[in-house]
Amino acid sequence: MKLIKPFIKPVLIAEIGCNHQGSMGTAKQLIESAAQNGASYAKFQKRNNKYLLGKLYDKPHPVPENSFGTSYGKHREYLEFGIKEHEYLYQLCKKNKIKYATSVWEIKSAQEILNSKIKLDYIKVPSACNLDFELLNFLTKKFKGKIHLSSGMTTENELKKIIKFFIKKRRNKDLILYLCTSSYPCKATDVCLLDLVKFKKQYGNIVGDIAFSGHHMGISIDIAAYTLGAKYIERHFTIDRAWKGTDQSASLEPQGLNKLCRDLNNTFLSLTSKNGKLLNSEKKQRIKLKSLKNARI
Repeated sequence: MKLIKPFIKPVLIAEIGCNHQGSMGTAKQLIESAAQNGASYAKFQKRNNKYLLGKLYDKPHPVPENSFGTSYGKHREYLEFGIKEHEYLYQLCKKNKIKYATSVWEIKSAQEILNSKIKLDYIKVPSACNLDFELLNFLTKKFKGKIHLSSGMTTENELKKIIKFFIKKRRNKDLILYLCTSSYPCKATDVCLLDLVKFKKQYGNIVGDIAFSGHHMGISIDIAAYTLGAKYIERHFTIDRAWKGTDQSASLEPQGLNKLCRDLNNTFLSLTSKNGKLLNSEKKQRIKLKSLKNARI
């Protein structure tokens, strides 16, 4: 009889986002590296900037040194890939044997993605958009796959409202709920991993699964998140953390992604039980290291 419930193998998502810096060549490099270093998904973002930003479109970027344009809107347009480019990224992912995923920031981008040639396992709603019920309503009606949703910048009451919405739409079992803190990079004290335990207790039997999206430094926190119940582990990914861009400093480089993949898989393999018996690997050591009287098996 097994003493513990078996753990599900973790799924590692390389969040490329806008770390490609508006370059398709860099995006290709990131996809190839994410695949080579063990990620299951390469994830991008899709935005309709004029619809999304409104009056902010012509305002200056809040962090000028990270800007790729003379206004926030022009900065975002510089980093934005069109739908044909996303279809090409999807094909690049297939070629490199890694799955494509994307976040959508508003309903227009969701419509574009769902009307494209891209076949998605899931679609992501970022923390900034999780209270956009126009977007959530569209996705629950039109998209039949899993809907991943981050909980950064969201109060407990707001989160309950989101969960109730998915229950009402009878899509709660397709909802994958992410623990997330929206700071870049995130201090260890602000990660709040124990909320994963809370999520499992409150929503584990309601939603499809629990996940973790991290913006912290290093990889040890991700291992803890997995052991606390997060099936999906999402980390921003780049080639060089010194590159220009808001998300670069909170991203993993290829070596870090590789180590995280290794450590997640080793943790998964280790989460078993002896069930009160000797392992075959111990029997020779028992004979060698214990007294002859106690070594008889």
